[in-house]
Order: sequence, then C-alpha cells, then structure tokens
Amino acid sequence: MAKIFLDANIFIDLVEKRKSIDSKKLRIHDLYLSPLSVHILTYLYKYKIPDERLADIDRFFKLVSFDTELTVKALGGPTSDFEDNIQLHSATEAECDIFLTNDQKLLKLKFFGKVELKSSLES
Repeated sequence: MAKIFLDANIFIDLVEKRKSIDSKKLRIHDLYLSPLSVHILTYLYKYKIPDERLADIDRFFKLVSFDTELTVKALGGPTSDFEDNIQLHSATEAECDIFLTNDQKLLKLKFFGKVELKSSLES
C-alpha cells in the first residue's frame, strides 16, 4: 500500500468520471488531497454545497493542511505556477510516495523531494 497524492486534475477526473481512472486500484492505497483541489472542483463545476459527491470526502481522502507554512513554501517554487507548488508541497508534507497528475510539465520533474511524479500507477 502506497501513500498517493492526487493532483487537482486527477481528483476532478475521478469525481466527474471524465476519464477511465480505475478507482478500484486507488482504493487499496492511502489517498491524499489538498483542500485547494476541492476548491478548484467546486468552483469550476459550480457545485452547490452541500453536494452528495463530496459528502464523504474525508472518508476516502486524507486532506493535507493548507496553512501559512505551506503557502510560503509554495511561493518559493519549484515552478512558476503557485497552484502546482501548493500541490507539490502538500504531497511532500504528507510524505507521499507517489504524486498522480496529468500535467505534462509536472511529470517532467519526475521527482519532487522523495515523491515520484507519475501519470498512472502502471507507469
């Protein structure tokens, strides 16, 4: 069992069932998420809160604290995209093994600290 951090794009694909993400393969792992990803999802898709799709979010995902320290780290990089930096630093804060993303720019990093960036659990 691995500690897997889901980038916002993977989380949105999972909730919105936009792509063929095998949720069964994910369920056997500890899944981590930034509260920023929840904000992005609800803003993009205009969710009205409460929403049943998010009712048990804390049962399926461990939410990483989004605080001052994380914000300051993200303002320092490693990329020029603040949101990407929040996601990356959240994954390292949670000591995740894998960072799942569809973001080709992030995948080029291959690793951020000890966290391996991957587009799927197979790759």
